[in-house]
Amino acid sequence: MRAAGPSAAADIPVAGPAMSPWRFVVAFGTVSMLADFVYEGARSVTGPLLASLGASSLVVGVVTGVGEAAALVLRLVSGPLADRKRRFWAWTVAGYVLTVVTVPVLGLPGTLWAASLLVIAERVGKAVRSPAKDTLLSHATAVTGRGRGFAVHEAMDQVGALIGPLAVAGVLAVSGGRYGPALGVLAAPGVAALAVLAWLRARVPEPVAYEPMGTAPSTGAGQGVGLRLPREFWSYAAFTAATLTGFATFGVLSYHLVQRHLVPTAGVPVLYAAAMGADALAALGTGWAYDRVGPRTLAVLPLLAAVVPVLAFTNTVALVVIGALLWGAAMGVQESTLRATVADLVPPGRRATAYGLFAAVMGVATALGGVLAGALYAYSIPALITVTVAVQAVALGLFAMAGPRHG
Repeated sequence: MRAAGPSAAADIPVAGPAMSPWRFVVAFGTVSMLADFVYEGARSVTGPLLASLGASSLVVGVVTGVGEAAALVLRLVSGPLADRKRRFWAWTVAGYVLTVVTVPVLGLPGTLWAASLLVIAERVGKAVRSPAKDTLLSHATAVTGRGRGFAVHEAMDQVGALIGPLAVAGVLAVSGGRYGPALGVLAAPGVAALAVLAWLRARVPEPVAYEPMGTAPSTGAGQGVGLRLPREFWSYAAFTAATLTGFATFGVLSYHLVQRHLVPTAGVPVLYAAAMGADALAALGTGWAYDRVGPRTLAVLPLLAAVVPVLAFTNTVALVVIGALLWGAAMGVQESTLRATVADLVPPGRRATAYGLFAAVMGVATALGGVLAGALYAYSIPALITVTVAVQAVALGLFAMAGPRHG
């Protein structure tokens, strides 16, 4: 796979939009930070919440795996639709609204199946918005540098992902472990996210103007729909599918923490918050490296994924904590540098479609990973570790065969 290098100086404003590319990235990062406050706060207790309603480890693995699959596979529809209609802001706003509405409801009394459906519905909101949102962001990062732009956005994401779980942990601690109040407080940052998003859309209605002259498509509906995606994109997708198939969800990891009595329920979101801090640092580090050496940076992802279960599924608290932090670091690479590479491999006219297809591949692999980890955990932890390491070895082989280069 081949990716283009970073563009010109990031601090030079591009003619047209009402704010500089970096300001746009930071403003969009603020939206994502507030939204992450909401849904990462909820995700930090998904495993214990479902367990409190009677879920087994397999059910937790299936629900969290299918939820992540919904967040990714459904982009196969939302991505091409966004490219056809060029209504990127509309898709972005609709997806954030769905997430903001579903999360507080998750804390209300209900059945296991109702809670499971809400977990999946929240992830559908991410599927609706993500291809369009990433396309909007990719235009500005054409100027800031792909790796750095997506990394800064991801790091701001993780500020919210860190604060949200801590807020949930605090409310759980003072409310005697009641999920209703803990998830109800997440409504406020959700409303704030929608307000900032509306302001940003009014300020920069056409972020495509950031794209360097000669690469930006026209904004007409359907432009670029017939173009084929490059071969390098599919090689990259195959590697990504392999490495995510061997990557456990935090739902299974948190299930292990609670069932083995390694940490109290209120401590789970605290550990998740720490993992999100590792996520932010890894995003910044690999984003910086990507702009200098290219996609070769991604070789670190299967290595991290192979080590996580070796540490995280032990009965030693210190090792579990280290494993959770490495899980967070791997998530940082997935959420930033993987996205940056897609933007460099695919021209603007097909970028939302590419993000949708790429996310579909990720979604299938994530669903398999969640089910595989949940089933293997119930059967044998040594088997879980062995299979994960073997899958990541295959992923490294695919990565080497793809022969990534930096253009």
